[in-house]
Amino acid sequence: MDQRTSPIRLRLQRVRDTLAQLGISAVLVPSADPHLSEYLPERWQGRQWLSGFTGSMATLVVTTDRAALFADSRYWVQAEAELAGTDIDLVRIPTGAAVHHIDWIVQQLPRGSSLAVDGNVLGIAAAQALHAGVDKAGISLRTDIDVFDTAWPDRPGLPTAPVYEHTAPQAPLSRAHKLRQVREAMAAQGAAHHFVSTVDDVAWILNLRGSDVSYNPVFLAHLLIDPASATLFVADGKVPADLAAALQTDGVRLLPYAEAGPSLAALHAGATLLVDPRRVTLGLREHVGNSTAVIEAINPSTLFKSRKGAAEAAFVREAMAQDGAAMCEFYAWFEQALADTTRTEPLTELTVDEHLSAARARRPGFVGLSFPTIAGFNANGAMPHYRATGASHAAITGHGLLLIDSGGQYAGGTTDITRVWPIGNVTPAQRRDYTLVLKGTLALSRTRFPRGTLSPMLDAIARAPLWEHGLDYGHGTGHGVGYFLNVHEGPQSISKAIPETHMAMVPGMITSIEPGLYRPGQWGIRIENLVLNVPCANPDVTNEFGEFLEFETLTLCPIDTRCIDPSLMRADEVAWLNRYHAVVRERLSPLVAGAALAWLLARTEPI
Repeated sequence: MDQRTSPIRLRLQRVRDTLAQLGISAVLVPSADPHLSEYLPERWQGRQWLSGFTGSMATLVVTTDRAALFADSRYWVQAEAELAGTDIDLVRIPTGAAVHHIDWIVQQLPRGSSLAVDGNVLGIAAAQALHAGVDKAGISLRTDIDVFDTAWPDRPGLPTAPVYEHTAPQAPLSRAHKLRQVREAMAAQGAAHHFVSTVDDVAWILNLRGSDVSYNPVFLAHLLIDPASATLFVADGKVPADLAAALQTDGVRLLPYAEAGPSLAALHAGATLLVDPRRVTLGLREHVGNSTAVIEAINPSTLFKSRKGAAEAAFVREAMAQDGAAMCEFYAWFEQALADTTRTEPLTELTVDEHLSAARARRPGFVGLSFPTIAGFNANGAMPHYRATGASHAAITGHGLLLIDSGGQYAGGTTDITRVWPIGNVTPAQRRDYTLVLKGTLALSRTRFPRGTLSPMLDAIARAPLWEHGLDYGHGTGHGVGYFLNVHEGPQSISKAIPETHMAMVPGMITSIEPGLYRPGQWGIRIENLVLNVPCANPDVTNEFGEFLEFETLTLCPIDTRCIDPSLMRADEVAWLNRYHAVVRERLSPLVAGAALAWLLARTEPI
């Protein structure tokens, strides 16, 4: 076998050789790390290393003679291209939460066979679903094996970047205040101990940040909280001495990262421990002794950090203005470069990423990108999670639609925005699609709803203008966004997810609104703003039926009006768009000058 032409096949054979040595029939590889993160440190990117698929979510299963990757519709086109020639089958599933891989395993493996999965990266809830399927089929489950320890010879180690403090004024609530909030919630649940494993929760509670995970300012650590103290399990050398002293002052001691499991095992007899089964792995859960009572409930910090206070919202608005100013500078440059007939260097999707990232980097408070920039021209825009690479990208020439989904991390907030721009001439079919997506964005942006509405119930509002024409999109409509934290966070989700009580919409939540429409091989459209849940300010909405909320649109950047089909727009929709553009012009004009200001004024002209 030639490694130069088929590295994925060679890696698959290494894994199969390891399985044979262990007497295992198959291995399941989730897209996860010991903290169940979305973006993974290199050490836990085994699914990507083994399959070659670079999307952020998928599940891989390898047996002695077959391999299958399970991915939802956001990744189908991308996965088809990246899996070509690997002998890995693509199994298309309806949503990222589907369990089709369990059905496939049961069909492929005979009774009496065995399945390996690293319990240290398998969530408790996922483990329960997996056990339910394989146990019934007579397949034994081994969760004490990490095949990559043997099969991946140059596997990366733990990241070593230092931890730093998120300080006031951008961090208006102190570490002591947040620990007190969490302890009060623990007591209400009847728990004296609480184990927190998700890195964004750890970072939020302790007002700490890091750079262990690409695009998210977090660090690898676990946290164990009791009524009087807390223990942070983090790799040696990552916390500077002065910060360690400050943590000690707030009752937080440091222990090595690997001591998290043994510390759970050492809890005294009769202890009561609160864990979130969707945010703790099976491997860590199995350290808890039988004498410890376990309460399973959502991390209180997940709820607290989703509700931004007035001071945090004010900083987010500032970050949105700086982000919008950066985009004005970029788009002004881009349109000038596009029109420059003397330019010899081609404009490509990579050019967009480079120049837009540079424009953000020049703005005050910028820390980094919040996710990889998606710049997709025409057919590439039809892949919702596409990313241009040096080996595969499109030149921006001719005619069509350019989709740009990007975002930044600022000390005072996290941004995420998608816009679509016309390149050359736009067809009537493209205008129709663009306008229907815009109508979905406007419909949900203008919605009022009772406080406590379960967020998935709002999903159909954005889809209705598309459904009316027999159209739809495969991804969710909106995700929660952190505060200088993860660009994707919960608990709210405006999607087809099954509603749960903790998904209730309350004031202070920041959520995306991003309907889309994708024509494979032709073009893709998505128009995304971030919005803040605020009390309804309309005097005509009384409190007879309880408190109502509405959305304040936070994102500040023109929505291109050249792609609109006016015949599909109602007068009230046009009025909302004109008001939005008036706000964008007012907020951004003081932050830009020259060509960027001229571009802003032109793109915010009322229609």
